[in-house]
Amino acid sequence: MLQHLHIENYALIKQTDIDFAPGFVVITGETGAGKTILLGALGLLLGQRADLQALGDKGRKCVVEAQFGIAGLGLESLLAEADVDYDDSLIVRREILPSGKSRAFVGDTPAQLPLLKQLGERLIDIHSQHQTLTLGNGTFQTSLLDNIAHSPVEAYAAVFADYAALKKKLEELTAADSRNKKEMDYLRFNFDELVAARLRDGEQEELEQEQQLLAHTEAIKEALGMVATLCDADEHSAIPLLGQAKSALSRMTDFHDDIRVLHERIDSSLIELRDIMADVEHLDSKLAFSPERLQEIDERLNLIYRLERKHDTDSVAGLLQVQNDLDRQLQNIDDTDHLIEQTMEAVDKAFAKVQSAAEALTSCRTAAATKLENDILIPLSKLGMGNARLEVNIATADHYGPMGHDDVTFLFSANRGHAPRELSKVASGGEMSRLMLAIKSLVADSSLLPTVVFDEIDTGVSGDISVAVAGLMSAMAGKMQVVAITHLPQIAARAGQHLKVYKEVDAEGVTVSRLRELAVPERLREVAIMLSSDPPTEAALQTAKELMQ
Repeated sequence: MLQHLHIENYALIKQTDIDFAPGFVVITGETGAGKTILLGALGLLLGQRADLQALGDKGRKCVVEAQFGIAGLGLESLLAEADVDYDDSLIVRREILPSGKSRAFVGDTPAQLPLLKQLGERLIDIHSQHQTLTLGNGTFQTSLLDNIAHSPVEAYAAVFADYAALKKKLEELTAADSRNKKEMDYLRFNFDELVAARLRDGEQEELEQEQQLLAHTEAIKEALGMVATLCDADEHSAIPLLGQAKSALSRMTDFHDDIRVLHERIDSSLIELRDIMADVEHLDSKLAFSPERLQEIDERLNLIYRLERKHDTDSVAGLLQVQNDLDRQLQNIDDTDHLIEQTMEAVDKAFAKVQSAAEALTSCRTAAATKLENDILIPLSKLGMGNARLEVNIATADHYGPMGHDDVTFLFSANRGHAPRELSKVASGGEMSRLMLAIKSLVADSSLLPTVVFDEIDTGVSGDISVAVAGLMSAMAGKMQVVAITHLPQIAARAGQHLKVYKEVDAEGVTVSRLRELAVPERLREVAIMLSSDPPTEAALQTAKELMQ
């Protein structure tokens, strides 16, 4: 149950702290005093989206903090998964910073909004006027029926999610396969072209070098001929002249060491020059201009260059990588058919599970529908609708969806002799409110939810009916904590705790909303004011006293 609420810098609330009692709690106040602000603050704790406009003072952060009693609610595993230490008293805190960023804490542990939403679904049910209006919506009706029936919705949702994921995967595979097969001929052509080229890593550099050699063969042979002429053509060439120099010094080597060294150096040079001449002659004999070979190289290089431009690379190594990538893509396309077949089998198996889970869901809903039709007659009678009838029609839906294979429709008749028709078309606002309250009272009998908040569910009712509404809320409060925001004195008088929301101008001249608990004498006067005027009449005070007794 909700035990304590702290609000700071939220809308018109500068700061407030309030303790909530177990049982039946009412919140009253004039229109616009700030009752709905309390619901907005609670909504933040339940994971609703933060709005920077919620800050009263834009320069300070907004803080909403609540303390819940959670003993016996089975939240140990959920908190353990979130790495939150368990205690029978749980504090949930939400902050909105001036920058617009939001942060949340469960206990002392930072938390994400999904955890707040999970906790909120187990801690508190906020029933707003909007929820009453959505009672005519088929999806909401299905959720209500599941709530009453404790239907295996989560089990169905799990198998449906698996089925939906596999179906999506199959659709993606099929679409990809269709695209790939359209491109397959093009991919195959490119792959075959590269294979036919018989590319070899390093080939381009070798060919370019040979191309340069062949293109300059004549100039090279001319240079080699000049070298041969200068070195050994006649007695005035380098080798004969070095031979003469060697002979001239050979007779003097015994006379001086330096001469011997010079003689040896000339001999070495002569040997090296003769080796050079041998290499020149060998190279010259090998070199032969071949227009056919040059054309062959040009054609091969042109093929390589064209392929490189086509595949946006600058080397044979890059082309070989493209070839490998194309090979892999073609292999994947060949494997896709098998993968599609496997996925189709998995989809069929998952769909069979969906069908089975949906049948269990339908069976549970059908039994709950009959029980709801019978059980709701009692609270409706208490609410002055003794002739009303509710029928729950469960038809087979066109397709399987996240909520099963059922189309749930509530049919309603408020008067004897009139056939039930679709609820959204025949029920007035007051009838819709009473019907919702009756359903909520049945939910309270079987729900583990500790707290329900009613936001003006009494809209459209008055007189004796309002007394009946108060009695039904009071009975619900025997099983759970009921917090009701109301304008009806009959309801306010039945509560165990009465909180009042009011506006006043603070010392800084700013209008603020405040919330405080009323003592018994104050409660009597507040109920009397709701009955008459401010100040209340003596008759109103007497009536208020009787209502509270």
